[in-house]
Amino acid sequence: MMEVRNTEAELQRFKLRTVVMSVVVLLAFGLLVMRLMVLQIERHEELAERAENNRTAVVPIVPNRGQILDRNGVVLATNYSAYTLEITRSKVEDLEESIDELSEIVEITARDRRKFKRLMEDSKSFESIPLRSRLTDEEVARFAAQRYRFPGVDIKARLFRSYPLKETASHVIGYIGRINAKEKEDIEDGEDAANYRGTEVIGKLGAEKSYEQQLHGQTGWEEMETSAGGHAVRRLGSRAATPGNSLQLSIDIKLQKMVEDLYGDRRGVAIAMDPRSGELLAMVSKPTFDPNLFVDGIDQESWKALNESIDRPLLNRALRGTYPTGSTYKPFMGLAGLETGKRTPATIIQDGGSWTFGGHTFRSGHALGPVDLNRAIQHSSNVYFYTLANEMGVDAIHDFMKPLGFGQITGIDLPGEVRGVLPSKEWKRNTYKRAAQQQWFGGETISLGIGQGYNNFTILQLGHALATLVNNGVSNTPHVGKELIDAVTGKRTKVELPAPVNLGYKQANIDAVKRGMVSVVTGGTGRGVFGSAKYLSGGKTGTAQAVSVGQKEKYNAARLAERQRDHALYIAFAPADDPKIAVAVIVENAGFGAASAAPIARRIIDYWLMGDYPSEADMAAMRVGKAGPPIGTPRRASDISVLPDEVPTP
Repeated sequence: MMEVRNTEAELQRFKLRTVVMSVVVLLAFGLLVMRLMVLQIERHEELAERAENNRTAVVPIVPNRGQILDRNGVVLATNYSAYTLEITRSKVEDLEESIDELSEIVEITARDRRKFKRLMEDSKSFESIPLRSRLTDEEVARFAAQRYRFPGVDIKARLFRSYPLKETASHVIGYIGRINAKEKEDIEDGEDAANYRGTEVIGKLGAEKSYEQQLHGQTGWEEMETSAGGHAVRRLGSRAATPGNSLQLSIDIKLQKMVEDLYGDRRGVAIAMDPRSGELLAMVSKPTFDPNLFVDGIDQESWKALNESIDRPLLNRALRGTYPTGSTYKPFMGLAGLETGKRTPATIIQDGGSWTFGGHTFRSGHALGPVDLNRAIQHSSNVYFYTLANEMGVDAIHDFMKPLGFGQITGIDLPGEVRGVLPSKEWKRNTYKRAAQQQWFGGETISLGIGQGYNNFTILQLGHALATLVNNGVSNTPHVGKELIDAVTGKRTKVELPAPVNLGYKQANIDAVKRGMVSVVTGGTGRGVFGSAKYLSGGKTGTAQAVSVGQKEKYNAARLAERQRDHALYIAFAPADDPKIAVAVIVENAGFGAASAAPIARRIIDYWLMGDYPSEADMAAMRVGKAGPPIGTPRRASDISVLPDEVPTP
């Protein structure tokens, strides 16, 4: 009886286990069916694409970067192909040992090693980093024979950017360099990320940066079928890269180089602009630098020399250098007086050589006696403009000068422009923290009338304001980009610009100021340099303080360190009756504008209107600031070449 019950119990347990196992099997089968449905139906497209990606690889084809040309077609930036020796760190076991062994096959200098280490800091381990650039054919052959010894090391053919004219117009042209981590992040976050796959360089400065999108081109691709080991088996499809557009600048590179040579070792800025269009014909910032140094990574010594130089060659003084404009501000103050009704052209002011306000005496050089607007500009009467500034007040001066572009961003198509300072009561309240410093004092207004005090502008702003004045109050945005040239079709497209703005000045007031500036040339401080010119121009000299000199002290350049001496300025336009060029020049710490800045302006206008290029003797004297009117017989500009003996083939 006992055995029967045990047998029945065992049978029941067996049936229970069978049911449980059946349920488990059914559940497992159900899960398997559900998983198959997910994989085969819901995720079919995704998984099929992933499988295809495991079988194929898409290799980006980097486009050829567009050239940069001057207004006459001279090549300023181009490309050439060369071999580089590159290392992918993730594939190299002992990096230092591999580099040492490579140095026995191809020359690797200490500079190459330092540059490689610096590039490693901005790159990921799986990225290919250049160790040596521009290998010779012999070096390529030597490495190829030993290639098996160096996993992770390859020879690659790359396009290199070249700036054939080296230092000439370097601040305008700019340069390219390897994309750093911040730039890479910005690209990946932007809409153009796909177009930069495979691209390792980007515009860093100047036109190379501001026209990056147009110069870069469209990246192509090549789809390859790969084996399980990742080796290419066959090409499945491709799309060729579209080269970047070429950029033609408004700059005349021959004029640009001439002006840079005229400065010699002196520092300063020269702006030459067509007032009718806003085209910059020359934009000189001295000293300059060689942009070729940056193309494949600048070495530490060169960077230190440029970055720590007291002359600051990397600073684009035209866009980022701010200066008091001195007496070159007076024509604009004269126009302000006429437009606001504070003065008429015939208003007479007594210039006794100084003017006292609030117990403080403001110097004015020698006494001129009674002066109207014309004589005030011609002989640079400080008293006339002291009193005018006082009558207008700081805020009225600010409101008039702002539309002219003083203390404003001009909108030039180059990066890095600064605003400078066009003072007002609100500006002072916002600038200073202490209440006592925030108050505007009447005496602070007086110096503004002669371009001193808090006034601090770029020479580009000064040149832009002059161009607007002589263009009868019509303001054009300054620009260096002239046309874009399609690399495939050759079609030319003008660079889009904002519409001109008419500031609404009365023509009679503009004419009165222009006559005063012509008087500077015919009977004022500009006569010595411009009197012999074959055209009639208008101009204004300026001498601006680099450091303050007390009212009871007399300025003595010999007592001051060279960099504390006054800046020399000159603005000019020509021909007087139909201006085709407006020029603004500053020579830092060079003293009197008529002696140092006006001669540069004269050569610029001679070149543009007459086709004259300074004689060798004149050029030599100009470089050291020892020339007034042109020396000797000028050469024809058409006979002068700025091209180096060897220009890399694009």
